[in-house]
Amino acid sequence: MSAYSRRRAVATLSTAVAGGALAGGLPAYAQAADRHRPERGRGPAPLRQAHAHNDYLHERPLLDALDHGFASVEADIWLVDGRLLVAHDASQLDPARTLQRLYLDPLARRVRANGGRVYRGHRLSLQLLIDLKTAGGPTYRALSEVLRGYGSIFSSAAGGRVRRRAVTAVISGDRGARAPMEAEKLRYAFYDGRHDDINSGVPASFIPLISGNWNASFSWQGTGTMPAAERNWLNLIVHTAHRQGQTVRFWATPDAPGPARDNLWRTLLDADVDWINTDDLAGLKAFLRQHGS
Repeated sequence: MSAYSRRRAVATLSTAVAGGALAGGLPAYAQAADRHRPERGRGPAPLRQAHAHNDYLHERPLLDALDHGFASVEADIWLVDGRLLVAHDASQLDPARTLQRLYLDPLARRVRANGGRVYRGHRLSLQLLIDLKTAGGPTYRALSEVLRGYGSIFSSAAGGRVRRRAVTAVISGDRGARAPMEAEKLRYAFYDGRHDDINSGVPASFIPLISGNWNASFSWQGTGTMPAAERNWLNLIVHTAHRQGQTVRFWATPDAPGPARDNLWRTLLDADVDWINTDDLAGLKAFLRQHGS
């Protein structure tokens, strides 16, 4: 984060604190993601803070993450000749690896088989974070048309009101997606905000998630105790976002197994960060089960 951006964010968050943004608990919109009301025939409880970063790189995209109980998965997409292809780099593009084939069709089948849920018996809405790698405007417009064909499983928003369904698509990546999303009267996707969007007046019905690069805001990498100033900054980001009904995620956190990663993950849990980002599905599952999540 640049010095200017940090000063602007500090001023914005400080204004939120002065206005009472730290008072009270997590609002209803954010609490909705944490509801796991028992239903008949329910399966194991999903890991409500587990986010599968670059999920499509696993041997079985989506399915490996769901087998580990993850509540959020991430797919990078490219608009190529009218098709939405899933890949990290252009060199990895494969016409057979479409968003529909890897994610949307398997999710639709699973939701039908589980009585309207991704995880049988749990009222969790799976977060599908879709990172746009090509120009945001045209890529989102193509994606929007595709998502409408799966409208029965995707959360939607109209007139500022949200209807939660089994899966919630959140759009990240190229910022050019924002304008066409704002223009839609009925959306089947939501926008992934940045720290500057906290307390901006844009409601959680449009920006339910705030994401940031860990290394742009913090120097601490998990060794020893987090410096007090950085811990205060982390708490301010999380509490202010929560007060606005938004959840918080950081990418580029240390992900190599070991004490530093575990220490950083414990710090994120203690700070009520909503999503822990990882490529190590088994490692995060073991950590969260050990810590009662």
